[in-house]
Amino acid sequence: MIIAVDHGNSSIKTEHFTFPSALEKHANKPPMAADILEYGGSHWTMSGQRIPYMMDKTKDDRFFMLTLIAVAKEITHCGYLPPGADVDLAVGLPPEHFSLMREPFTQYLKRGELQFSFNDMPTSINIKNVFVYPQAYAAVVPQGTRLKDEPRIFIIDIGGLTIDVLLLKNSKPDLHYCRSFETGVITMTNSIIGKIGAQHGIKLAEEQIVAAIKGDPRLVLQQHVITDILTYARQHADAILDELRENMVELKANPAIFIGGGSILFKPFIENSPMIVKADFILDEKANAIGYAMLAAHQLKRPSV
Repeated sequence: MIIAVDHGNSSIKTEHFTFPSALEKHANKPPMAADILEYGGSHWTMSGQRIPYMMDKTKDDRFFMLTLIAVAKEITHCGYLPPGADVDLAVGLPPEHFSLMREPFTQYLKRGELQFSFNDMPTSINIKNVFVYPQAYAAVVPQGTRLKDEPRIFIIDIGGLTIDVLLLKNSKPDLHYCRSFETGVITMTNSIIGKIGAQHGIKLAEEQIVAAIKGDPRLVLQQHVITDILTYARQHADAILDELRENMVELKANPAIFIGGGSILFKPFIENSPMIVKADFILDEKANAIGYAMLAAHQLKRPSV
């Protein structure tokens, strides 16, 4: 079984699920929590506190535990997996860090035979292979035929903290030209929380900022506060485009495909910008995970699940 996992700074994505990159460890089983992972004598639950940004996600076990939760969710979606079944993990890394981190990330995840329990469902698997692919490129794999028509196209992945940029030449990734910037959605929300707090005396949460930008009708905020949030969000989107241009990502002369949850969030501000000649958006935030699964299936010459 191929299971694809996109290890984002804000959220974990698989082919069928998205959940926060937030985790808390417990010595004993929490009595009231949902989605409890039990592994190696410890219990892990989802928390409201996102894991701080880690360029190297192998520094501790938290992203491995999130991987096990992702695996468990995909097995549940599949319906059944025989005990001890082989699992091939398909994952990714930012293009700029790909060469440096590929081997350490592979070894971090490739732990062979494992036994764990998720929501009291015992599971045993054997992680047989770990395939690591460049983020951003994986997300546009399903666009293969369309990409062949473009001699040069930038793939811009706006995520939780980072913005990863990859140049494709004749549909092939140019790993000599890849950039990563720490000006994603988390940077914006932290800035807006500070500004709104100073101006209006309100302490907002990240999800309230995102809800305001999305126009969520359930949000309970005064209109002038929402207006200020939208103004700051537009300014951040403009700053992203300025930063891209300063780093030789010339979007007035090259088409671009925007991917990632941040791209979806900023789409209204980006698509009509005079700084862009041609932009497409992939609106499924699980696009990288779907691409990882396709690439692994091709490598193994068998279908993903």
